[in-house]
Amino acid sequence: MADLERPQRLQIMLTDEELAALENWRFEKRMPSRSAAVRELLRRGLSSDGFLTADAGAKSQDFGVISAERVGNGSSDSKR
Repeated sequence: MADLERPQRLQIMLTDEELAALENWRFEKRMPSRSAAVRELLRRGLSSDGFLTADAGAKSQDFGVISAERVGNGSSDSKR
């Protein structure tokens, strides 16, 4: 089998609403695939400032894509 350009695989679980938000963003931005859209969103997120830092003991379920409430102790962007 040929070497993959991106040999690492990442699996995430999304709610129906989160997946719909991702798909809507993907089609609005004309991204060629769901994977490309996720990589672009990760690139944008990793280069941004003003995000929350998780509190000790925070659980994965505490961090949603489209929920207004987030668990953290950092400052958040007031436009959310």
